[in-house]
Amino acid sequence: MKAIRTHGRGGPEQLFFEDAPLPEVRRGEVLVRVRATGITPMELTWDESYQYADGTPRIPGIPGHEVSGVVERMAPDVTDFHPGDEVYGLVDFPHDGAAAEFAAVRAANLALKPLSIPHEQAAALPLSALTAWQALFEHARLDVGQSVLIHGGAGGVGSMAVQLARWRGSRVLATASARDAELVRSLGADEVIDYRTTRFEERLRDIDVVLDTIGGETLERSWQVLRKGGVLVTLVSPIPPGVAEQHGVRGMFFVVSGNREQLDQITGLVNAGKLTPVVSEVLPLARAREAFEHGDAGHAPGKIVLQASA
Repeated sequence: MKAIRTHGRGGPEQLFFEDAPLPEVRRGEVLVRVRATGITPMELTWDESYQYADGTPRIPGIPGHEVSGVVERMAPDVTDFHPGDEVYGLVDFPHDGAAAEFAAVRAANLALKPLSIPHEQAAALPLSALTAWQALFEHARLDVGQSVLIHGGAGGVGSMAVQLARWRGSRVLATASARDAELVRSLGADEVIDYRTTRFEERLRDIDVVLDTIGGETLERSWQVLRKGGVLVTLVSPIPPGVAEQHGVRGMFFVVSGNREQLDQITGLVNAGKLTPVVSEVLPLARAREAFEHGDAGHAPGKIVLQASA
């Protein structure tokens, strides 16, 4: 098969479009003929992109952990999918990804693809939508009528979080650039704050939940907008012990995990028109290096997707 493979740690310059062996299908896995994969530029900085779960090296390795495609075959113990099923899901991080013509994916991480959208849009959902779902509903326990501030409201995760929070019946506030403000409002934000011209902490108080996709100074300034007992969930890095407690709130960092039940609920929302993936660009698999460069360089809304086959 053709695949994008990393030949060493680094940036997009380490990505090569080349021949690679078909992935081995192990117990509990499904071989997916990849139609499209969503990319996360930051994945080239993750240790998991270059090693297996036990820490042994995985070079060359294949990036791309969001997959949409068609079931080719299954391991003998997998009985809940059939060849020809259209599926989408999240490939485990310490595992070769889906920037290839075929990918082996744990069956538990896959669900039937939403019928209402093509593979190129479905491939933008698994990591972003699952991350937003788990952040808002598992960790922050966001409820009807609560307020939530979403940093990076036009990004891959942020655009999903805005829509999911709106669906939950929350008051949705978001930071974004002025260029993307109208998009974020159209996704369901009640108020969009231009992070370049306005300090959000001077405008907001007594927020129930903050979802941080930015880190750094943005995270540090976010503590003061929360009400006592509020929740800050960050996707960027662990929070040092005691920091959240000093502000009288809960704080947590987490890494998304595959979850078929949640994907099934996301599928239902997409098919019902309640959740729409935001795709900024679709490029052919052979142009993966360019796709990662675009992701590194700018703040285009939503996700960049690689098309593996038509």
